[in-house]
Amino acid sequence: MKNYIEYLSKKICNKSLIIVLCFLSLTFTGCFKWGSRAYDQYPKETALDKTYNYEGKVIIIGAGASGLAAAKILERNNIDYQIIEATNRYGGRLKKNTTLADFPIDIGAEWLHNLPPILNKLKGKAGDEVDEELIPYHLESAYNWDGNNYTEVSESERNARFKFMPESKFKKSTWYDFIDENFAKEVKHKIKFNAPVTEINYSENQVLITTKNGEVHKADRVLLTVSIGVLKSNNINFIPQLSKEKIKAIESVDFHPGFKLLMKFTEKFYPDAINCKVETGEKGYYDIAFKKEAKDHILGLLATGNSAENYYKLGSEEAIVSAAIKELDQIFDGKASETYTGEYVLENWGQHEFTLGTWTEAFRVEKSIIKTLNQPLDKKIYFAGEIYDVYKQLGVPGAILSGYYSIDKLLTNQE
Repeated sequence: MKNYIEYLSKKICNKSLIIVLCFLSLTFTGCFKWGSRAYDQYPKETALDKTYNYEGKVIIIGAGASGLAAAKILERNNIDYQIIEATNRYGGRLKKNTTLADFPIDIGAEWLHNLPPILNKLKGKAGDEVDEELIPYHLESAYNWDGNNYTEVSESERNARFKFMPESKFKKSTWYDFIDENFAKEVKHKIKFNAPVTEINYSENQVLITTKNGEVHKADRVLLTVSIGVLKSNNINFIPQLSKEKIKAIESVDFHPGFKLLMKFTEKFYPDAINCKVETGEKGYYDIAFKKEAKDHILGLLATGNSAENYYKLGSEEAIVSAAIKELDQIFDGKASETYTGEYVLENWGQHEFTLGTWTEAFRVEKSIIKTLNQPLDKKIYFAGEIYDVYKQLGVPGAILSGYYSIDKLLTNQE
C-alpha cells in the first residue's frame, strides 16, 4: 500500500502534494521511474526466452516467488535441481486466507504496483489482455489520522496519487494464486519442506548445504532466495565468511518489522483507506473488500516499522486487536466495537523466524549497493529476491524478475 507517494505526503502539505504529483506524472525518467512507471524498463528478453544446457546440480534455497520463478527455468530446461524450503509451505511472503470472508484475501503481498500486462510478461504470455480480473486501486474515499485529527483526503489528491502511480488488486484471486498457478504447479514436486538452512560451505568445488536437522546437500551452484531479514539475522553460517562489503550492503537495507491484521465487521462504517501518522515505516487501515463485490466487511490494518514495534510491546495478538478496535472507536464514536464480530486474522511477518520483516523497495537503494547484493560468491552462490531487482518493478514482479535474472547468471557463469 505504501510507496514513494506516502513518503512525499509526509514531507509536504496536501495542496503542494497535488502540484508535485501532477508534475511528476509527466516525468518518466530518473529517480521517479519505478513500479508502474518503470513498465518500459522490463527487459526485452528474460530467462523465459532462452534455452540452457547446464550439466551440474543446482539447489535453490527458499520457495518464495523468486525461487519458484528460477525453478521454472530449471524445470523447462531439464536441469537437475532441488528446492530447499525452511517452512511447511511454498510462497514465501505470499499467502492467502479463505476462511474469514466470502472472498480470498492476500495476507502477504496484495497490490500490483505495475501495469496489468506485466502479469503476462512474468508468465511468458504474449499480448496485453490479462487472464486475471483486476481492480484499479483508485480510492473513492480516504482520510488521514494523526491520533487526534481525522481529516479527509480531497478528490483531487486521490486522483493525483492514482495518476502518478496506478496500482491494482486482484478481484477474485490473489498473488498467491498467481504464483501457485504459473510457477509452483510446475516445480513443487522438487521442494523439500521443513528444512531450514544453517550453513553454506562453498570452500570446495561443490557447495555443501547443511540444514537444521543435520542433513547435508551437495550442489555445483546455489541460488539463495531467503529474505534480507534472514541474512541480517546471521542465522546462516557462510564458509568462507561473507566479505565486509557484502555484509555492509546487507545491513544497509531497511527491512521493517510489521504485520497485517484482518478484522471482520457487520457493516462498513469506514472509508476506503485511512493513512495514520507514524515515525518510521507505515500504518494504515484499509477496506480489504474494496470493489470485490463481496458481502463480508473486512478492514485491514497494515503496520510496519516503529508502529509495529509499539504493537508488539502489547504482548499478544488479542491485545493488538483490542488496541486497533479502541483506536477505531475513537475515530468512529464506538462504531467498531458495536459491529466487530470478534473474528480476525493476524499475519505477523516481522516476527516469523524465516522472514523477519515485511518488504523492501529496491528503487530506494543505491545502485552500487544493489550491485554488491547481487554479486555471487565465487560464481557458486547467487542471490535473488525483491531487493535484488535491477529493473525497479517492485514487489512480486520484482522478485520474479530477479529470479529470472539471477538464474540466467548462474547458468551462464556470469558475475
